[in-house]
Amino acid sequence: MAATGSPPTTAWYQPVQDQKEPTTPTKAAKKEEADKRARIEVVRPTSFKPSPIPLCFNPTEFQLNKQNTFHEVPVPGLNASPIQFVRGTSEKLTFEAMVDTSDDMSNVRTKYVDPIRKLVAIHGEVHAPPVVAFVWEHFRFEGVIESLNVTFTLFAEAGYPVRAKLGFVIKEYTTVAKQKELAKNTSPDLEKTYVVRRGDTLSGIAAGAYGDPSQWREIAIANAISDPRTLEPGLVLTIPRLGGTS
Repeated sequence: MAATGSPPTTAWYQPVQDQKEPTTPTKAAKKEEADKRARIEVVRPTSFKPSPIPLCFNPTEFQLNKQNTFHEVPVPGLNASPIQFVRGTSEKLTFEAMVDTSDDMSNVRTKYVDPIRKLVAIHGEVHAPPVVAFVWEHFRFEGVIESLNVTFTLFAEAGYPVRAKLGFVIKEYTTVAKQKELAKNTSPDLEKTYVVRRGDTLSGIAAGAYGDPSQWREIAIANAISDPRTLEPGLVLTIPRLGGTS
């Protein structure tokens, strides 16, 4: 039996566990963090500096706007006129971003705003404003800055700005060659319809549908057209598949 007043079996102190020293972020971790931040990259000219231009805070939202243009063909006696696709319009990206230098109290206009404003000015190398890309992790949108609105919202005691809100409208930029490659809208292996407009010719329609104006006879035969020189506006033509196309 233990004697009365014997010392407790548990130590009155707790040993201090080994504490790990704080580790500094690796280059890979810093790069991963930087990749998560929205930024503006200059696509062309490649010599433009600085690029990329990071945005201090990611946008809370952004908006994409895309429109198409259609032509209404006036046909007497119809409740609704047939429509013919004319062309698409360039897509637009609209967003607001914040740049801030209140941590080191440097001039936000010099550090961020002025370099970004250079992106809406004519660059001597391309004789036009630079082509840029808005990049945010896996999202990428290439175009030209159509408009830039700058609002300074915070100032240092000396009077210079340390925070600014930037309103961007970036208009899609793609080359004609790239658009043709992506569209693939002249495939001759699909049957389509076409609404005749004033001034159209069968050879012109064949050139647009097949890339070959000499194929106008295929359209004439498919639509039982005896006089290819006379096409009535509003006439709906069947554009057949070319023979031998699988």
